[in-house]
Amino acid sequence: MVLALLDRAAEFIASTSALVKRASADVRNEVVAFERDAAIAKTAPSMSRAEPAALKSTAAATELMQQVNLTHQNERFRLEFRGNAGGGADGVVTQAELQRILQMLQAEVSKAGWSVSPAPAPATPSTEQAGPKPFRH
Repeated sequence: MVLALLDRAAEFIASTSALVKRASADVRNEVVAFERDAAIAKTAPSMSRAEPAALKSTAAATELMQQVNLTHQNERFRLEFRGNAGGGADGVVTQAELQRILQMLQAEVSKAGWSVSPAPAPATPSTEQAGPKPFRH
């Protein structure tokens, strides 16, 4: 579930970005990377570690995520999570917050050693062959 979300989310975000839509085809991938980096920087001040007691108090109610819906609503994104025991959570986030959530999920996937196929680049015609790009996260 998480791997599928990570695999498709980058392309979905790029398809909803006004800046990416206005960029020429040869620089769209760089604009996507710039927006992701800017979102991580913008949300950095609000990041903090959860207190162990807070995590422990909610552990008993934890469910395996079974379904995720992500929809674009004007300038925001609606996330809907549904668990295997019928629980769920919904929220509306900005693009920067969504980028941060995806970055955090990607970090956990990497720690767990799960494999994720690289996110597909937005479908854009290219007239030149691009060389290898550095990995960004």
